[in-house]
Amino acid sequence: MSLIAPTLLGGVLLDALLGEPRRWHPLVGFGRLAGLLETRLNRPGASARQRRWRGALAWSVLVLPLPCCLWWGLQLLGNGAAVALNMLLLYLCLGGRSLARHARAVSGPLLAGDIAAARAAVAMMVSRDTADMDAPAATRAVLESVLENGSDAVIASLFWFAVAGAPGAVLHRLANTLDACWGYRNTRFLQFGAWAARADDVLNYLPARCCALAYALAGAARSALGCWRRQARRLSSPNGGPVMTAGAGALQIWLGGPARYGGQWQRRPVFGCGREARPGDIPRALTLLWRAVAILLGVAAALELLWRWGSHGL
Repeated sequence: MSLIAPTLLGGVLLDALLGEPRRWHPLVGFGRLAGLLETRLNRPGASARQRRWRGALAWSVLVLPLPCCLWWGLQLLGNGAAVALNMLLLYLCLGGRSLARHARAVSGPLLAGDIAAARAAVAMMVSRDTADMDAPAATRAVLESVLENGSDAVIASLFWFAVAGAPGAVLHRLANTLDACWGYRNTRFLQFGAWAARADDVLNYLPARCCALAYALAGAARSALGCWRRQARRLSSPNGGPVMTAGAGALQIWLGGPARYGGQWQRRPVFGCGREARPGDIPRALTLLWRAVAILLGVAAALELLWRWGSHGL
């Protein structure tokens, strides 16, 4: 597909202006379909091996056909129609405005001292228990969500679009959605969701490192790179580690620490540098994300120009 950089920019602008569709979002329907298929295939009486194979089969059935059909269909369209469809599909894959809206729904109450409203808003963003969160814990939770989901819901989609057009972005978004649905380490999903979790790790490996580097370039670069190098391996997520440590370093704040999931406290490392996170850092994290996106769009535009000049012998 030609005009990759302008199409990337167009998709980002559509997301910034329109946000996610309030009704009939394709991912909502996809999530419901995933739930129906999981209830049919992930039955309690099955062995661990059967659950793993059924999970892999369900992932393949849900994720692979649509990108393949899109790739084939885009070959049949004229260049103008293909660019327009690619831009529309990229827009549907992005969740930047939605992420910002959820983050501001937390920062506003925190700055106003309304911890009850902040807890309710945090619960829309994270899977940890929020009922007894104090303001510092709520602040850290939303900042970690902004940094990690900035990679998953924005930069990774841009990366895969740049690599493989709309089919690549759609494949990543569907895989990431299944990881959110099935990638839990509990009795129900540990085996069935293993393939979804591993596929998401693989697909996000390069985008997460591009995101971490972009965070560094968009903020305090030396702190970000140092935190990434020293601290990323301490975090359990192979991709969340680089993203969140680089992001915390870029903002020069501390994040992490113990958190409660399903009524059980889990020990989590503290990471980052500088001072303790404050509610005012939430808008700063969103600004960091948009700067990182701008940097990557600039890189994509520069690479496309170089490729065009080279292909024309200039």
